[in-house]
Amino acid sequence: MRSTGEQGPGLRADAARNRARVLQVAREQVAAGDDSLQLNAIARLAGVGVGTVYRHFPNRHALWEALLVERFRELVEEARAAAADEDPLAGLQRLLRFTLARALEDSGFAAVLESAADTDARTVELKRELDSSTAQLLDRARLTGAIRRDIGPGDVRRLLCGVEHALRSGEHGPERTEVYLGVLVEGLRPPR
Repeated sequence: MRSTGEQGPGLRADAARNRARVLQVAREQVAAGDDSLQLNAIARLAGVGVGTVYRHFPNRHALWEALLVERFRELVEEARAAAADEDPLAGLQRLLRFTLARALEDSGFAAVLESAADTDARTVELKRELDSSTAQLLDRARLTGAIRRDIGPGDVRRLLCGVEHALRSGEHGPERTEVYLGVLVEGLRPPR
């Protein structure tokens, strides 16, 4: 069965064009500063029926997933590079900084990152790859005694989303971001 956000080989030409048009309009809306992704408004702007939009993207989250595939691929590549870093703690800090920067730039990215219920098979697979690389990184960091033993990839993702939310709720310049990242990294260290 094909995921709702995925363009499978069985998609008719007109359906593929409609899906591409919806994604184009959604990208334009986000680029213009409107990240509400109201499906009814997008249908109107794309010149398609509301049912057409909902067939491809049953909800706002599914549309975000389709829009963010490339960003998640970049995140997976960054996680792989961090896992290969000679210094696992430095790799972890780099991965956290990279991910937090993307989440602060794009509220949709943060929402998909923290979600436990994704609809697009590509998102599910990319998160699996992200968690796998992060697990390797955490295992290496544990071997050096740099982080506690009871933290897994999902914990790191959720904690990072918490930091992103905290930064969004107030002033969040580069200085404050570094302070919050420092607090997160300290919290990942083993108890003394």
